[in-house]
Amino acid sequence: MKRNKKKWLIWTMVLTLMILTIAGCAPRNSASPESEGTGVNQGGSAAPSSPPTNDPQQQGNTEPTPPQQETTDAVAEQLDKLTTTEKIGQLVLVGMEGTAPDEHTRKLIETYRVGGFIFYKDNIENSDQALSLINRLKEDNSVNKLPLFLGVDEEGGRVTRMPKEFAKIPTAASIGNTGDPKAAEDFYRVIGDELSGFGLNLDFAPVLDVNSNPDNPVIGDRSFGDTPETVSKMGLAAMGGLSGKGVIPVVKHFPGHGDTSVDSHLGLPVVNHDLQRLKELELVPFQDAIENGTDMVMVAHLLLPKLDPDHPSSFSKAVIHDLLREELGYKGVIITDDMTMGAITENYSIEQAAVEFITAGGNIVLVGHDYDKEEAVIRAITKAVEQGIISETMLDERVGTILKLKAKYKLSGEPMNGPDVKAVNAAIKEARKNYGLQ
Repeated sequence: MKRNKKKWLIWTMVLTLMILTIAGCAPRNSASPESEGTGVNQGGSAAPSSPPTNDPQQQGNTEPTPPQQETTDAVAEQLDKLTTTEKIGQLVLVGMEGTAPDEHTRKLIETYRVGGFIFYKDNIENSDQALSLINRLKEDNSVNKLPLFLGVDEEGGRVTRMPKEFAKIPTAASIGNTGDPKAAEDFYRVIGDELSGFGLNLDFAPVLDVNSNPDNPVIGDRSFGDTPETVSKMGLAAMGGLSGKGVIPVVKHFPGHGDTSVDSHLGLPVVNHDLQRLKELELVPFQDAIENGTDMVMVAHLLLPKLDPDHPSSFSKAVIHDLLREELGYKGVIITDDMTMGAITENYSIEQAAVEFITAGGNIVLVGHDYDKEEAVIRAITKAVEQGIISETMLDERVGTILKLKAKYKLSGEPMNGPDVKAVNAAIKEARKNYGLQ
């Protein structure tokens, strides 16, 4: 009996040692030090963990799901809840007539579910009216699941949509001549204050065209300079100034409108450069912008016969898919220049151009004028979806990219109180003084 008792005690000790050893080798709980021993998460489910990794520096890391993944998941869920009509609406950004919403704007919002509006000088009389217009459109859009893009061409210089109460922003050329990218950042930050104060969230700027042709009738002092290096450093700084204020920069006019002698508002410019030349000059600022995370690219109405002799760049597969998407690796939102410009309306069917732009890899068709043309474009895209020319997969891909951008900038339908005009004007005056642009 004593012998059995001794054996039993030995086995008990061995088993105890084994249990302690196994417990000591088990992985520690991944809770943060602050939660250990405090009862946090006790009785609840474990926090989500990151996927397994073979990187020694990452092993044991149980960080929460990255924001990018959360955004992707939310967008997928949002996309799944949209009707086909709502998806098609996101592919179109429209203009309006007059200074107040009317039956056409209401139909564009309530029936066609458009993704946004662009405003021109004739839509804006003064600050109070502009604020009222934008807030009213937001209110009208409350029937929809998605907030609106609300954009203007606000470049400074001669291309401005802001009310006369605001001081003038210098031309891009003047800013470029300072040689200081901080000047571009500062002036475009002020533009961001102006626009965001009204609730505008999209600026069709900065211009990334290189002013390489002195006879160009449409670019000129809208460009930061006549070398790609100047345009790149100034353009990137301008992008930062806008996005820092919650305004989406739209770089333009891809693949480069600087060496043209025809105004695309009136006719179709022809650019006879091959891809090698484009890579050496025109494409440099756009490539730099893409590498620095630009959110939206506007494609110009240019004919580049050595890339595509049959289609302008604004609906050319060779330019949009092959060059911008594949060659340059751009994954963001692509928008056309205004499809009601003479380059398109004088030479092509706007309906066909809109559909071919989408199938070529684009996301948003800009139709800035004429309600009948806006309606015709929406109907053409709808028909293309119904006929399978734009497949369901393609539609979801195009719209998903748009939804990611709206989520990234946290666009909302909340009314705004308007910018502080005095503060904005003081900032413009100070920046002009700092950079010698009185």
